[in-house]
Amino acid sequence: MSKILNKSGLACVFPGQGAQFIGMGKDLYESNQECKSMFEQANDILGFRITDIMFSGTEEELKQTKVTQPAVFLHSVILAKAMGEKFAPSMVAGHSLGEFSALVAAGAMKFEDGLRLVSIRANAMQKACEANPSTMAAIIGLDDKTIEEVCNSITDQVVVPANYNCPGQLVISGSMEGIEKACALLKEKGAKRALPLKVGGAFHSPLMESARKELAEGIQNTAFSEPICPIYQNVDALSHTLPEEIKENLVKQLTSSVLWTKIVQNMYKDGAREFLEVGPGTALQGMIKKTVTDVVAISATI
Repeated sequence: MSKILNKSGLACVFPGQGAQFIGMGKDLYESNQECKSMFEQANDILGFRITDIMFSGTEEELKQTKVTQPAVFLHSVILAKAMGEKFAPSMVAGHSLGEFSALVAAGAMKFEDGLRLVSIRANAMQKACEANPSTMAAIIGLDDKTIEEVCNSITDQVVVPANYNCPGQLVISGSMEGIEKACALLKEKGAKRALPLKVGGAFHSPLMESARKELAEGIQNTAFSEPICPIYQNVDALSHTLPEEIKENLVKQLTSSVLWTKIVQNMYKDGAREFLEVGPGTALQGMIKKTVTDVVAISATI
């Protein structure tokens, strides 16, 4: 990890589904005994050797929702653990799935509890996708208000803003027909691109209601503690430390928009000047740099 410019202004952020790659976490497994133990514990909890898929599986195996979500979570949480004293954020946040990683890394949940919830989430989402064939699309180069208006204008199909990633990049979510209609209309409105995503369903939309209910039960039955620092949550982009508030927001997350742009802006207002992406990939760093300019955004290392 590069030297921290200002430890009091350090924000640790955790990526979501889509950041995975074959080989992720292998270096941690092979170089650190504590990390190896956590990976093996995860294999036992999940009931299959996720490490085999993460380290040397196929892209097809890794992109299954029931594998992808625990894999990204494990890489992120175990990397934070391996950082030791270097993991000293003044605030944390996670993009969608990454919120679970952030909560565990910040001490709001035990590792095994977080993994069980992520597994419940992944399987529940997979079932919801199979019950309601649906999709998502990235809209590039258009303001949020125009996208919201177009989504609201389609009343015979489900289509909603899902991920507010950064200025000029918003992901919409909904039924196949709804997304197709919205993409056509948004191109007419001046979108540079309207790109259908290779995802299994309409995440962060009302079509995830069955998954939300299933996950809600797991969240309510899980013990939460006060985190070591505030967490900025997806559903309202505000900082939280009270366990009951955190749980309530986490329950809402699957059917609500991810307000990532506002999260980054609010972290910046609250003093964040260095953003450390803890986990696979660099997607969050790109979004952050398009949202606030005078900051450092880098990947975490041990």
